[in-house]
Amino acid sequence: MKKLVAVINGESTLEYDRSVDLPANQRAYLDKMDEKMDTGIPHGQGNIFAPQMEQKAQFVADQLVMAIKADNEGLIAASMAYLASRLPDLKQVTAEEQVNGETKITLVYDQEYVKPEAINFIKPTQLDS
Repeated sequence: MKKLVAVINGESTLEYDRSVDLPANQRAYLDKMDEKMDTGIPHGQGNIFAPQMEQKAQFVADQLVMAIKADNEGLIAASMAYLASRLPDLKQVTAEEQVNGETKITLVYDQEYVKPEAINFIKPTQLDS
């Protein structure tokens, strides 16, 4: 099963199962999202006109993270569906809070999400010989 996972500060927040087919009306909505983004997406102080797919993906990933923080289920669903359907090799959207208060968002294509496991350390004096 190919999943797309949204990871916030190292923890899986959402998982999208690509094996579930989208209904026709949702696919049409994603096509309209593409058409609207083709006319331009906000970037910095201006817009990027006729953006490349990677620029669209980064914009949608930014929207996804904002939607997760705002608990906006509709935007979360649309963003995850868009990224999963348009970028079949995308495995994770990661967001890490930075010291300066900004959020660094990365699209990860080469690594599946693996839940971190706790490592328990023991004192050398507690080891059995």
